[in-house]
Amino acid sequence: MDLHFGDSKPTDEEREAVDALLGPPGSAWEAPFGDSAVRSDADLRWARGGRAARERRDLLLPGLHAVNDRVGWISEGALDYLCRRLTVPPAEAYGVATFYSMFSVKPRPATVLRVCTDVACAAAGSAELCAGVEGRLGLGSGVSVERSPCLGLCERAPAALVVRAGSAAEAGSGAPHEPGAEKPCATAVIAPATPESTVLAASAPEAAEPEPPASLAVPQAGQPGLTLLRRIGVVDPASLDDYRSHGGYTALRRAFALGPAGVIREVTDAGLVGRGGAAFPTGVKWQATASQPDRPHHLVCNADESEPGTFKDRVLMEGDPYSLIEAMTIAGYAVGAHQGYLYLRGEYPRALRLLSNAIEQARARGLLGDDVLGQGYAFDIEIRRGAGAYICGEETALFNSIEGYRGEPRSKPPFPVEKGLFGKPTAENNVETLVNVLPILTMGAEAYAAIGTEKSTGPKLFCVSGSVGRPGIYELPFGATLGELLDLAGKPDNLRAVLLGGAAGGFVRADEMDIPLTFEGTRAAGTTLGSGVVLAVDDTVPLPRILLRIAEFFRDESCGQCVPCRVGTVRQEEALHRIAERTGAAAAGDIALLREVGRAMRDASICGLGQTAWNAVESAIDRLGAYE
Repeated sequence: MDLHFGDSKPTDEEREAVDALLGPPGSAWEAPFGDSAVRSDADLRWARGGRAARERRDLLLPGLHAVNDRVGWISEGALDYLCRRLTVPPAEAYGVATFYSMFSVKPRPATVLRVCTDVACAAAGSAELCAGVEGRLGLGSGVSVERSPCLGLCERAPAALVVRAGSAAEAGSGAPHEPGAEKPCATAVIAPATPESTVLAASAPEAAEPEPPASLAVPQAGQPGLTLLRRIGVVDPASLDDYRSHGGYTALRRAFALGPAGVIREVTDAGLVGRGGAAFPTGVKWQATASQPDRPHHLVCNADESEPGTFKDRVLMEGDPYSLIEAMTIAGYAVGAHQGYLYLRGEYPRALRLLSNAIEQARARGLLGDDVLGQGYAFDIEIRRGAGAYICGEETALFNSIEGYRGEPRSKPPFPVEKGLFGKPTAENNVETLVNVLPILTMGAEAYAAIGTEKSTGPKLFCVSGSVGRPGIYELPFGATLGELLDLAGKPDNLRAVLLGGAAGGFVRADEMDIPLTFEGTRAAGTTLGSGVVLAVDDTVPLPRILLRIAEFFRDESCGQCVPCRVGTVRQEEALHRIAERTGAAAAGDIALLREVGRAMRDASICGLGQTAWNAVESAIDRLGAYE
């Protein structure tokens, strides 16, 4: 792919997909190569460049989605046409298209079956599932079978996702669509999956069994005393009236009564910290953003939940979508933003449908738009779909992705509160963090801070999966112990270890059940709470295979920008392959090499992916005695 435009032309279907998003071409100069004969005298005096061109670059990712959803892959002609419409160099667009695992620049069948092979699904038999599916769906089946990282369905492992291009796509009417509002293709989620049910869904995704309600992922659903999960299983996630009848939009009204500074003060006094793993104080972030003189300010919700073993944000978005819309509106009001971006995992089709409906209903009822609740405050939300890249969970990589660039992390400083999305002050929070703002405003900062511990306040959601009797999302106050959580989830008698924090976290032994589930408690125990992953592993699960899968994950998901991560993740996987069946002295040399590579990644990688890629392997060697 060159920097220059080629002579490939899009098919009518590909052109329709792009025009449905962008509207009809403004000039024949935007037409594919070979259409120059239709250029008029007016076209010869027409040009688009400078700021007008740069301001359209952020439509590149939605444009790639539009083509991929319609056809199933992105041809050179389609990419060339999209680049002409957006004045993006084709080589740069090719770099973006090949960055994401959900896109293909090579021909493939319209139906793609993604079978999760990550940690929770691997422990539940995904290898046997893949073998059974691949044996039934050969080259002539019209289905492309791909092994996928975590699909966020760990409570129902093993899992698979079917995507069929073109089934639900529609040609444009000539008017451009809002990015994120383009019709997705037909999808089907199979979990727990068997070879038979998976092949059936791949053959006819429209006729697949419907997904169970989100409440089935919440064993505590309907129980008294819940804060964040109290509406899941109680309200209809598609009904705004049902949400409001159960306390919805009470927090937003209080926010308007307090004013932006008052909202930030409440969030600060409540002690809310980020729930994505970094645990940065939310009030400090909001205050820093709100105080920036540069305008406009932006709000970004990070719903690109890709940490293996994590599925809490999916359950919140599918079971209580209006709570996230209300929380984003409050956050936008507090930091002085009038536009919010919700960056959603591409592997969450039901969350996309429910959130799109919630945004439409909120706009229709004056809860989003130019005059929210008649208070003179303008705020709207735009959904941007990810396309399969774990690194885009890092905030600056997410900004690059939205802007139409490869999702590679930026160097800091400047920090996002100074120069974030589109170079403007930006507050970025994940779903669980934002939803915590609602009880802070409804019950008050003091009452909220009384939940949990002094340094870790409020309730916390934990994603429990693996070798337990009742996997799912659990809500507990900070300070509950690991043992108390696993007792609720049905701890097995033959528990060997627990992975805390996901692939970027660490293992603890079965006799360490008294670890308090707080940020400070897990830190003192030499591990991490991370995003709240709690993956139980019993003695029937081969630990070396789990460690190798974690290493494969980081190798695949490294963006390749920095050498320590790009090379280190490969060397880590190679060493684990060599010692997979070795122990003791035979493994000593490679373990020493692993430690050296791990230190280099931790000390020199540009972002958290490389810095934490060695954590789980290190903890398994030192804490569990792996390879002894």
